[in-house]
Amino acid sequence: MADRPHTKPTDAEIAILQFLWQNGPSTVRQVQDTLHGQRGTGYTTTLKLMQIMFEKQLLKRDESQRSHVYSPAISQTRTQDDLLHRLVDQVFAGSAHQLVLRALSSGAATAEELAELRQMLDRLEGEQS
Repeated sequence: MADRPHTKPTDAEIAILQFLWQNGPSTVRQVQDTLHGQRGTGYTTTLKLMQIMFEKQLLKRDESQRSHVYSPAISQTRTQDDLLHRLVDQVFAGSAHQLVLRALSSGAATAEELAELRQMLDRLEGEQS
């Protein structure tokens, strides 16, 4: 995939991207029906936002049918990586260590997540030896 401009999606754009990552290509109506319950947005607002996202190259649009079908133009992993790097740089002065400590000290990690983190740390230590 060609490099896309590094555009920081807004909260509303992330909500649309998350819907599309989870549900696959969808019409504006399908996206709006779900988002309306979560955010109280109207159809025209969702349509305009998705048109802007298409212009920003965050979405692709299939115009072969009467109702246009939209899909993400960027992967969930790439978006997460871009936003995470920005967060680390802007909020934690470039320190991933500080980000991880803050995230873990929040108490939000489950026992399963902590076990997975331990396995990852063990694997990373093994690779450095």
